[in-house]
Formats: sequence, C-alpha cells, structure tokens
Amino acid sequence: MKKNKKLLIAAGAVVLIAIVAWMLSGGKKEEEVTFETAKAERQDIHTTITATGTIEPVTSVTVGTQVSGIVSKLYVDYNSVVKKGQVIAELDRTNLTSELNRSKAELTSAQSTLNYETANFKRYQTLFDKGLVSANDYENAKLSYEKARQTVNSARESVQKAQTNLGYATITSPIDGVVLSKSVEEGQTVAASFNTPELFNIAQDLTDMRVIADIDEADIGGVKEGQRVTFTVDAFPDDKFEGQVTQVRQEATTTSNVVTYEVVISAPNKDLKLKPGLTANVTIYTLEKNQVLAVPSKALRFMPNEALLKKGEKIEDIEAPFKIWTLEGGTFKAHKVETGITNGILTEITSGLSENTEVLVDFNISGGEEAQGQQAANPFMPRPRNNRNQQGQQGQKK
Repeated sequence: MKKNKKLLIAAGAVVLIAIVAWMLSGGKKEEEVTFETAKAERQDIHTTITATGTIEPVTSVTVGTQVSGIVSKLYVDYNSVVKKGQVIAELDRTNLTSELNRSKAELTSAQSTLNYETANFKRYQTLFDKGLVSANDYENAKLSYEKARQTVNSARESVQKAQTNLGYATITSPIDGVVLSKSVEEGQTVAASFNTPELFNIAQDLTDMRVIADIDEADIGGVKEGQRVTFTVDAFPDDKFEGQVTQVRQEATTTSNVVTYEVVISAPNKDLKLKPGLTANVTIYTLEKNQVLAVPSKALRFMPNEALLKKGEKIEDIEAPFKIWTLEGGTFKAHKVETGITNGILTEITSGLSENTEVLVDFNISGGEEAQGQQAANPFMPRPRNNRNQQGQQGQKK
C-alpha cells in the first residue's frame, strides 16, 4: 500500500509540473503565415552541361623510321624546339650503304649484259632479213635482248630503293614544333619489319590546344558547334579557361554500358599553362540568354491556399497554362504569362508581366507543430479548410 501511494504522489507531481509549464508558456501559439516574394527583373539565364576531358595539341605528329638499324645519333631531347626539315636523329648507315653498293654493282652487270644482247639481237635481225638464219634463232636472240632490258630496269629500281632507304637513315622533323616524347636512345636497335617504330612525338603549336571531352548520350543532343565553354584544370584550380565547341564527333564509345560521344573544344594557350594530358573539368553553355525578364521558377508553381487566408483576403484566379500570383491589397491575383527558356531555377517571362513586379514565390507557416510539419512535407499541397479547428480539437484532447 505504501509503495502504491508513493507512485501516485510521483505521478501527480509530474502532471502538476506539466500543467505549470504549459501555463507559463502561454499555451499554443496561433499560426502565422508569411509570404516569400521576388521581383520580376532582368537576369542572365544559362543552361549548362558538365563533363571531363583531356588537353591535347591540335596538331601532333609521330615520327618513326621506315628502315631498321641502330640509332647512331640523337640531336633532340624532350621539349626541344625543332623546325621543319631539321635533322633530329640518324641511323647507322653501314648496312644501307652496302645494300646500295650491291644494287649499283648489279645494275652495272645488267647493263653490260644488255649491251651484249642488244648488239647480238641487231646482228641476228640483219641476218634474218637476208634469210641467213632461221626464225627460231632470231626469236631466241630477241627474247634474250628483252630479258636483259627488263633486268636493267629492275636493277635501276633496286638502286633507287637502296638510295631511298639510305636517305631514311637521316630522320628529320616533318613540322615546326616541340618534342613531346622521345622513345629511343643512342645505340638502340629499331626494327621496321612489321610496323613503323615510334621515335618521337612532336606537337606543332602548344599555344593552340584543344580539349577532347566525353559527353554522355543524355546530354549530347544539346551540344552544338560554336557554343561557349569554360573549363578548369587541377594544376591551376583558381584559373578559368575559355574556349568553344569546334566539333561534335558522331562516333559513339561504350564503356561499362555507358555511351559517350567525343566533343572537341578549342583551348587557346598563349601563356602555355595548359599541358598535354591534363584533365579538364568542362562546362558547356548549351543555352544562354542575357538580360531577359525572369522570375524564380518556383513562382510558376505557387498556388494560394484558401485555408490560410486571413479575414478580408480573397483569391482572383484565372484559367491559364502558366500564371503568376501577386498580392495586391489583400487580394491574391493571378496573371496569365507566357514563358521562354528556363534552367530550372529561373524562367524567362516573355509576356504578361511588367518588370519590377513583386510576385509570390512561396509561403511559410510558423506557430503550431502540425502546421510546421505540413509545410516541411510539401508547401504546395492544399490544406484542409478546417485546419485550425482540427488543431484546436487536438489541443483539447491533449
């Protein structure tokens, strides 16, 4: 019995404290509705696409060799500035010179044979015309002459080829530019049996770079040549570089079921900050309009709630695909408007609204836990007319 009595006393004390606290707080506060407004004013509206890409020279040439041999001399290194026609490397010429000399010797021998067969054929032709030799002997002499003549032509081609190969031992720069990479060292053997060995990579002009960006298939439809582009690189995080779209390539690349398209972006590089291979964080401005009349996009979704009207306030609504609301002397008035472009945050208003007009964007409810909860859930959902009555009933039940 004593234990039950103590529990009752404790419970009563808790109830008493709760009543006192409620009285000191002044009870539940009334709801207060405030409206958020914004001016219809001139603003810039942009829509953008972001992507990543790689910096590379506009023109770069891989220099190789068409003949095999040992690299005997290198005249350039990384970052060397070269001119078109400048000798940048040489291969050992020993074997190539021997091949040329052998071809020349074969040509000399073939020419001697041709000289003999020519004289022999002329002799047989004279005898055949006089009927002193058979037709068979004449045809054999003619055939030997033709073979000797073809052998000389073949030997000449061999000499020409050997001379050309000897010329390939001297490697020159095909363009004016800068050496980006060097793949060989002196004394190294290069073999050109199946493919052309890469010796150097030369960029023509590092002041004229480009970005190759990979654009997702969902965004590629909005990318067009001539659009403005800004990009940054991690090497210079505080600098923003500018360029424009110069090419949208049609070939698709699929990686892990993700389809992308390459977009080429110009990247002027007068100060030489951009280096080949840097990763660029690209922003493509797919749509730009400057100084157009605009309002926050939320204003087009705003709708007055009759349940929250104060005494004397009213609503003047109209039927329209797009409308903007204003509060004029206690009247919520709808205005039919026509819209232009939007980036999701701002929407262009092309007609139906004057500049500097205060438009309703949103509303806020303060005072009352239930009202705050409804607003947090969705401020655009209609409230029931008996909202306040329901709150009063719940307060009485509590």
